[in-house]
Order: sequence, then C-alpha cells, then structure tokens
Amino acid sequence: MSSETLKVNTEDLPNSRIAVTLEIPTKYCEQSLEDSLSSLSRSIKLPGFRKGKVPKAVIMQQIGIAQIRAAALEKLIEKTWRDALTQESIEPLSEPELQGGFEKALECFDPKKPLTITLETDIAPSPELKKTKGLKVEIDRVEFEPSKIDELLEQSRKQLATVVPVEKRTKAIQGDIAVVSFKGTYKDDGKDIEGGSADSMDIDLEKGKMIPGFIEGIIGMEVDQEKTLECEFPEDYAEKEAKGRKAQFIVKLKDIKIRELPALDDEFAKQASDKSTMQELRQELEERLKDDNERKNISNRNEAILKALTKELKVDLPKTLIDQEKRVLIEQTARQFAQQGMDVKSMFTPDLIKSLMESSNDEAEANVKTRIALNELVKLENIEVDEITIQNRLKEVNAQLKSEKNIDMKKLRQIVIEELSEEKAINWLVENSTITENSLSPEIKETNKAESKSKKSTTKKISEK
Repeated sequence: MSSETLKVNTEDLPNSRIAVTLEIPTKYCEQSLEDSLSSLSRSIKLPGFRKGKVPKAVIMQQIGIAQIRAAALEKLIEKTWRDALTQESIEPLSEPELQGGFEKALECFDPKKPLTITLETDIAPSPELKKTKGLKVEIDRVEFEPSKIDELLEQSRKQLATVVPVEKRTKAIQGDIAVVSFKGTYKDDGKDIEGGSADSMDIDLEKGKMIPGFIEGIIGMEVDQEKTLECEFPEDYAEKEAKGRKAQFIVKLKDIKIRELPALDDEFAKQASDKSTMQELRQELEERLKDDNERKNISNRNEAILKALTKELKVDLPKTLIDQEKRVLIEQTARQFAQQGMDVKSMFTPDLIKSLMESSNDEAEANVKTRIALNELVKLENIEVDEITIQNRLKEVNAQLKSEKNIDMKKLRQIVIEELSEEKAINWLVENSTITENSLSPEIKETNKAESKSKKSTTKKISEK
C-alpha cells in the first residue's frame, strides 16, 4: 500500500463501540491546509483588497497560523473520517469522539508530516438469540370477580350522593365528611408546614385520605372540640422537605356531614348510565370488567413471554441506543402531562431531565433489549407482514391522523410495518411457547396489588418531583 494512501485500522471495544485509527499521509495534511487558506481567501474581507483576491501570506498574518491550522485539522478529520467509513463499511450510531481531544491532536498536527489519530463511535450491536421456540412462561391470570361490580356501583353512588349535615350526632365516625380547621408545624424545628393549614376544609374520614395519624385522630372528636394530632410524613411523601418528618396539627372539628346515597334501583341506573334498569347496568359492567380482565391477561402474557425471549438474548448494548430510549421515555411522559394541561416547560427543568435520564436507565435498557430480541426473532424465523395488512393498517392510522398536516408517509409506513411485525412476532411466540396460567387467590391478589403500588413509574416520579 502506498504511503500516500489513508490507512485505517479498527479495534472492537466494549458496549458495541469501535475505535478507528487513521494514519493520514502528508499530502492529506498539506491539502487540508491549502483548502483552508483558499476558503478564507474567498470569504475574508480586508481593507485594500478585493474580495477573493487577498494573498495567502496576508491571510496568515492577519488571522494567525494557529487558527488556520485548527481549521485545517478540523476539515482533515471530517474528510478522513468520511473516507474511513466508506472504506471499512462502518455505519456509526453516534458522532465520533477523538481520543485525547482536539487540543492534543492540534499539538501533533504539522501539515508537512503524516498524522495518526484515533476516533471512537458506537455501532449497531451484533445480537445472538440462543433460543426462539419452546420458551416456558408462567403468568397469573386475572379472573372476573362479581364483587367488583358492587365496588363500581358504590363509587357511582358516592358521586351522585347528596351531602347533608348530621343532626342527631356530634361525634365523628369513619365514613363521615369532617369540616375542620387545622394548622400544622414540624416537631423538630417548630416551623409551619407549607400548605399544612386551612380555615375550613371538608375531609372524607376514610383511611389513606391523609398522612398517617390525621384521619385516625379526627375520628371520635366532638363538634367544636380542638385537638392536637401527632403525625409523621411517610418516607416516600411527594414533598421532599416533609419526607419522614414528625409533625403536629392543631385541629378543630367545626361540623360533620354525611352522604345520603341513592337507592340501587332502576332510577339510579337511568341517572348513572344510559341503561334503563339495574339489571342492564349490572350486565354492562360485567361485560366491561371481563373485557378489561382479558386485555390485562393478554398484556401480562405478552410481557412475560417477551421477558423470556429477552433472557435468551446475548447482546452488547451501545450507550447511544440506551440514551435515545431514555429521551423517548421522557418525551412520552412530557406529552402525557401536556395533554393534561400541565406547563411542561416549567416542570421539565434541566436538573429534572438529568435526574430522569439517570433513573430511567434500567427501563430504557430493558426496552432496547426487547426490541432487539424481537427484530432478531423476525429475521431468524422469517416473519413477514403481507402488503394487504400493511395497507389496511395505514388506512386506519390515516383516518385517525386526518387532522394532522405534513405527515411523512414514508416514515409512517415504516412505523406501521414495525408495529405489525412486532404483533406478528408476539403471536408467533405464543404459538411456539408453553404458557402456564395460574388463577390468583384473593390473598395473592392483595399482595401483588401492594407490590404494584410500591413500584413507581417514570410518570409517577415526575409528578412527585
């Protein structure tokens, strides 16, 4: 190989990263300097010279050789990097990083001598799916519970209830609506609790409505009685300043109200829904709950089988893909808050975004692995989506987006194909795996519900912050 030819050497690095060493011959360096001078000569304006006619010696004197060398090196790196990508058929996922930094490379740069530099970039991973068929998963099946119908009806009754004062009783009991005034302070320093006071507030005397100790302290109080309640903020309380701190509230019970619930009859059914009878309303609620359960069961099954597939995946993930997924998660959450009318710009501060980028790492990594595993499954098992199915889905999506403008149809088609391929791949997995379904006992259901509440999603973390 001629000494005047660009030499490229590559080295695989961890996390699907590659180091590309460029041995740049002298003629490349000289040409880059010459091109930089020519470019400046055409664009620079100096008194006494016509534009494009400034001598190179004058340019070097006016601008300085250091700045010109820096511009020449920058162009040299850009050109040789592009040439190296073409020569070695490298498809980078990120912008290259220069080992040692630009300043160090500039110190070594002499246009009359060859130059050696090393750049790093992330590249697409090379996944290996050890197994696709015969996966074994076990899921907990959500069964229909008739009692859920009664719970929904009770919620609706409360919404349609009439609130009236209590006349023949002066003591507050659970289930009442207590009208109270209160003032709260922290016990450790005596300072007022921000938002911890009110002249008059209606509070439902139900467990979990306030911090531990507050509702329990009001139950049993008499109207016009004043009492000091000892409370403690939970460790996972949303307000950072209050987390885990002990507090006391001076509370006065001003009045007691109750909800007069409507009778569960046909009139209630007409008021609460578009049904004419309670029988029809109960039947509708049963169908809705069963449909919801079926969707949950399908979702749980798909999630379990995708986890099983991902366990069979061997892959070295590049940081670029994980960071991209983190940004997608945060953008999705921001859109959800925007749809709720929240001020996303003021909420998503740089510090919050940085914190969320760090806290969403595991979720982002899991999502990327799942996507790669599915893509690999599609390739290995030759799973294809026919054109008729694609066109039908595109019609559905276009109907939903008919009010949108400037839609990139090529990109939309690609998204639709990816979604359909994923759906078909999951169905293929279901057909080629062993799935065991367990019906949950009431005790296990309550345990799972408690565990589910303890796990905070990205959305929950943002709302707390």
